[in-house]
Amino acid sequence: MKRTLLIAVLTLILEATAFCNTRVDLDHGWFFRIDSGSQGESAGWANRIPGDVQATDVPHTWNVGPLAGYVGKAWYFRSFSSPTNSAAPFTELHFGATFRASRIWLNGVEIGRHEGGYTAYSFDITRYLKANNYLAVEIDNTITASTIPGLALRGDDVHYDWWNYGGIVRDVWLTVGGPLQVRRQQIRSHIDSNSATVEDQLFLNNKLKVPQKITVAIQAFDPDNHPAESVTRTLTVDSRFGDIKLSLKIPFPKLWGIDHPSVYRLVAQIKSAEGKLLDEQSDTFGLRTIEIRDRHLLINGERVRLTGLTRHEESVAEGLAETTGTMRYDYDDLKALEVTLTRPVHYPQNQFILDYADSHGILMIPEIPVWQFNEAQLKDPKVIASAKQQIREMIEESGNHPSIFAWSDCNESATGTPGGIAYFREMRDYIRTLDPDRFVSYADDNLPKIDRADQSAANDADFLMMNQYFGTWHGPETGLSSALDKIDRVFPSKMMIISEFGTPGIFADNAESADRLRVKTIQEQLPELAKRDWIAGAILWCYQDYKSHRNLRLGEDHGFVDHGVVDEYRQRKPSYYIWKDMNAPASLSVTWPSANNNGSTFAIEIVPKLATELPSYPLHDYKLAWQVMGENGRLLAAGEEQIADLTASQTISHTVPASETSGALKLHFELLRPTGTVAAERSVEWNAIDGKAAKSVATPQNQGATAN
Repeated sequence: MKRTLLIAVLTLILEATAFCNTRVDLDHGWFFRIDSGSQGESAGWANRIPGDVQATDVPHTWNVGPLAGYVGKAWYFRSFSSPTNSAAPFTELHFGATFRASRIWLNGVEIGRHEGGYTAYSFDITRYLKANNYLAVEIDNTITASTIPGLALRGDDVHYDWWNYGGIVRDVWLTVGGPLQVRRQQIRSHIDSNSATVEDQLFLNNKLKVPQKITVAIQAFDPDNHPAESVTRTLTVDSRFGDIKLSLKIPFPKLWGIDHPSVYRLVAQIKSAEGKLLDEQSDTFGLRTIEIRDRHLLINGERVRLTGLTRHEESVAEGLAETTGTMRYDYDDLKALEVTLTRPVHYPQNQFILDYADSHGILMIPEIPVWQFNEAQLKDPKVIASAKQQIREMIEESGNHPSIFAWSDCNESATGTPGGIAYFREMRDYIRTLDPDRFVSYADDNLPKIDRADQSAANDADFLMMNQYFGTWHGPETGLSSALDKIDRVFPSKMMIISEFGTPGIFADNAESADRLRVKTIQEQLPELAKRDWIAGAILWCYQDYKSHRNLRLGEDHGFVDHGVVDEYRQRKPSYYIWKDMNAPASLSVTWPSANNNGSTFAIEIVPKLATELPSYPLHDYKLAWQVMGENGRLLAAGEEQIADLTASQTISHTVPASETSGALKLHFELLRPTGTVAAERSVEWNAIDGKAAKSVATPQNQGATAN
């Protein structure tokens, strides 16, 4: 009864909107079974559901629980009624991501295959549909020397450094529409004085059999969702049309930035000559300029030096098949950790994460999972073809996000060899054909070992990215300074971002001593990096401990790598608070002198980070909020001060009336970003009886607070 009602409602929707694209969720009602003997295809699983299956929903991975270590093939099955009718003849089947290699059958017919575990893909299934349909998906999480991710052979090892979570790890859905659909929008923009030019390329699914006159319109909506500008074109299209280009100008644009993450929306509509809506597509974008000039990074013409952490898409209960709740919790925590820059991890991200970065001002450098490949792998035509496919899918899916300022095509691979240099050049040139407006680089852990720039693919990158683990893998911590000086000499015109640094737990006896080393690394290396003004950013590896076969303590072949500022259950370590404090964009202190007849006056000094420090970036439109609480937490006074431009230290004073200042008082104050999140905070207690500071109260960012 419920299914009949759903189909009826869907039919009405399709008829009411003419041909407008409709999304049909397929996340529920699946069945799952492993295929350890690779017998599924020969046993006819593509045609009928086998016995001994387990009911599940997707996203799903089998590598949580009893099958945590299973490597091989597994199958997913489900049935669904056809959502199409004569008015909407075109249907596509979409997978958000499947790890790693998939084969898909619909009604016993193999409709396609896909390689790569972190990018979306789709198939036109219109001609395979029946009234009732049977969908079967075979997935294999096995890796080889020519898969991506693959065997990490640069060091003659066999595992890469994160878990191979097999399964349908992101959403599955259908899109249903007519013979002319907007497959995707590619939105690019250019800022010129007081206006922004927005160029929109509409890529079409075109099944037209005869020419048709249509109207194409794009409408921009500003960050407050108010209509901005629009443009309309009328043209006649036929089966030869593959894309349509339009542009519009937005006067006085609201620019996207770290503290002002202004996100616009662009709606594209295609209508028939009679005015019926054929399809509609809505995507977000941002207007900003990002430059590398004189070895410095600039956003909207202002110099920035940014910091952050990486994070694996993984949790204990969900593995790679994360829910939005898990992703939101972690990224809220990362934002509380002052993250403004990240190379998020070694593989393309869930769109939720990129949307979060857009709306919270986090600059990103996404990467494909070419990790510790040797020269033979980087020269392998199959690897190159797979790398191009995955980078293309990543750019097509994610290229409108304003948070992305560069792409990375490999990590810790043999890029100091002729084959590795050739790989990077080919990939860089290919990326530029897809997205000429963004920078291209890769993460390198061998830069201190070269003597000439032409010995490394880094010479051909738009900027350097360096993974450095001085104090552990890369030698004594005292070697960092000389290594950086050498890189400066070899690449005198290149900006650099430290794409990884930190402390792996295997270099200590236990988790507590490992985190003490991690604290030492943060406290000593961040200032050392800050001394070089050509280092535009630094990224700590990493946010959480993550599951792996590598980098574990002696005698372990699986478990969680001790590398995070939180453990796998998100329990915070001391390094969490040290990182949070050191990466605040400003320092705060309070002075509270003795009381007089008029009351007690406190003074709060706000000192922004200078360009000689990491991080440092312009602080516009910040706000200071303060509260004075008496005994038993009773609120005595509160206030806010707006700070337009925090370019130098500022002191803000307030007096609490004498009638309110008896006994112990607590002052809590917060420096708030324009978005309302806390950039820094302090709490201090004061004894009004003897006029002395009682104590500086421990808050997440209390190191350095003073009370006099």
